[in-house]
Amino acid sequence: MNEAKKILLIITGSIAAYKSIDLVRLLRKNNFEVTCILTKAAQEFITPLLCSSISGNKTYTDLFSCEDELEMGHINLSRKCDLIVIAPSSADFIAKLANGYGDDLASTTILAANKKIIIAPAMNEKMWQNQQTQDNLSKLSQKNYKIIEPETDILACGEYGIGKMANIDNIFTQINQYFANKDLLKGRKILLTGGGTIEPIDPVRFIGNHSSGRQAIEIAKILDEMGADVTFIAANIKYKIPLKKDKTIKCQTAQEMLDIVENEIAKQDVFISCAAVCDYKVQNFTSNKIKKNNQKNITLELEKNPDILKYVGNHKNRPKLVIGFAAESENLEDYARDKLKSKNCDYIIANNIKNGEIFDNNQSEAMIITKDSTDNVGEISKKDLANKIVDLLVLNYS
Repeated sequence: MNEAKKILLIITGSIAAYKSIDLVRLLRKNNFEVTCILTKAAQEFITPLLCSSISGNKTYTDLFSCEDELEMGHINLSRKCDLIVIAPSSADFIAKLANGYGDDLASTTILAANKKIIIAPAMNEKMWQNQQTQDNLSKLSQKNYKIIEPETDILACGEYGIGKMANIDNIFTQINQYFANKDLLKGRKILLTGGGTIEPIDPVRFIGNHSSGRQAIEIAKILDEMGADVTFIAANIKYKIPLKKDKTIKCQTAQEMLDIVENEIAKQDVFISCAAVCDYKVQNFTSNKIKKNNQKNITLELEKNPDILKYVGNHKNRPKLVIGFAAESENLEDYARDKLKSKNCDYIIANNIKNGEIFDNNQSEAMIITKDSTDNVGEISKKDLANKIVDLLVLNYS
């Protein structure tokens, strides 16, 4: 029998705290070991005695407990678990985490944590939609946190809207998925490109595209969770990339990206070309700023950039798996299938650009194309599309 996985459950001040007792019961029933931390606000809704009675373990509440801190309680609590779950998480506690506060046992334990953290928020709709809360959630999602979004329903305050803590079964499923996926790609070397390259016209101006890198970031998150050794080549991405600094290589132009790819490709098992690489660069680049004069027009001569995906697909040390992307406004499947063949890819993820709507958006519209099949996944979040892409890797390496 497998050793029970250890869950540290942090319960914060929300009326949804009572539901966490059902989560403890469900986890225990399925051979998880659960230890609880209650914040001061959470104790207004449930008691340490109740949590201990259901979990079978001591419940912790106080940062300044002499007995606990002699054993460095906030450190040990974060080290002895396999996963940390915060359910429910109040807006106040989310703000603490996003801004690095450590003024109680729960927040200091998180600051000291070296484990994956799952958060299930619960609050009023207006609190959830407040821009500061959304900014805080964005900070956390770019770090070592997985957010299980709340549901839309009648809330405790009597208003209808989004803010109800996710269903206990959903939280339990997410916990199971984390452990099921944790080491599926352990040790696999994956080279991932993301963002959009730019090509200088002069020291001030450039030509480029609207790619934000969001899709590549979602892919990187999941690969990292699955234990893959990911190297991310990031082209002009403004968002935080959730990998160690030495695993992210920044670049601007297509030639710079190619130089990095050339240096890295022989070591890789998989290449995922998610970046939007400019097809052309400015041939008559000037090192001085172009001044406005009496000419009505100026002419820029463009020349083709190197084709990075084609280079990798036909490389003598071609990775076992090569996945490309195609962003098109028309004839999506036909163009993607031509790209699959000409670049020698195993898969093409074809995106309908929808008049530019998919750029810097959480949503996409896609097809997954191979030599023999087309999977039209339609409207899909970039997170869910990332999961589908990573499933392809698991399929090829299982």
